[in-house]
Amino acid sequence: MGMVTSLFVRKMVAAAGNQVDGSDLLASVGIDASQPADPRLMVADTSYYDLLERMATLMDVTDLPIKTGASMRLDDYGALGLAFKAATDLRSSYGRVERYARLWTSVVEYTLKCEGNNTWFLLHRSGARRLGLRLSNEATLASAAAIAREVSPTGTFAPVEVHAKHPPPATLKHHETYFRSPVFFGSDRDGLLISNTSLKVPNKLGDKGICSFLTNHLDQELSSIPPALSTKDRLRDAIAQSLSEGLPKMEAMANRLGMSVRSLHRRLAEDGLNFQTLAEDTRRDLAEGLLKDEKHSLAEIAFLTGFSEQSSFTRAFKRWCGETPASYRKRTVA
Repeated sequence: MGMVTSLFVRKMVAAAGNQVDGSDLLASVGIDASQPADPRLMVADTSYYDLLERMATLMDVTDLPIKTGASMRLDDYGALGLAFKAATDLRSSYGRVERYARLWTSVVEYTLKCEGNNTWFLLHRSGARRLGLRLSNEATLASAAAIAREVSPTGTFAPVEVHAKHPPPATLKHHETYFRSPVFFGSDRDGLLISNTSLKVPNKLGDKGICSFLTNHLDQELSSIPPALSTKDRLRDAIAQSLSEGLPKMEAMANRLGMSVRSLHRRLAEDGLNFQTLAEDTRRDLAEGLLKDEKHSLAEIAFLTGFSEQSSFTRAFKRWCGETPASYRKRTVA
């Protein structure tokens, strides 16, 4: 189970204004609205997505993530926000986010990836593209633009392009007006494409000495939290989430993890693993787990584990376990 800071939850609810009962929504995820905001208080990611989807039944949420992202201020992020301000230029600022994001979320990772005269600021979040996750991703992209404008000497930062993997909302006018750039949904990535020229502009409050002090503090905080999931575990999770669309290819999974195919191959090789074997093991483990839950039919399990036909699933399962899915279920379910 992933966790996100309660700060994001509070900001999303606040952006909805009087269209929702904010106190009730916050209480549903264990947040006391009468208490001061504490970014260190974490909320399960699934609870956060549930809350957003509940909000969607009460109001039009098309521009909610834009309003939420626009409301984010660097002071909300504590030492990380100060380090973002004190970095000498925007590239260094986003580099702080790339390195220290785990201090406020365990479900999103960020990478900077150069591409010609531009650089991608990419966010990586695994999981089914449910509405709550989509709204959260949009708010994250909007907040990335908001904090860049906060450190800009002119306050006029705009990315070259904005990309999101999920389908578009009913209208793009809110997104394009806010970002001041083209917005592409149904993309192969979630992120902002930023010109290298923009990334080189000095921040208005950049200070090397202060930045160094703050990053040392952040390094200490980072060392106190549990290590991130291994590449193997992250890859297994990504494969499991993708199987309903068929057996995934290594290139697609590498892109999802924010790395090149070569880098992924090297990291797996360091652990004595290869992609095909890991994908097959993940498929088998998922099938065994689903068979122990009687709410799923054999046809549904075949689909969820990447098989186009139940007969193909049955043959594969017999090869893995020496028995049919039906007999395995009968033997393991009390």
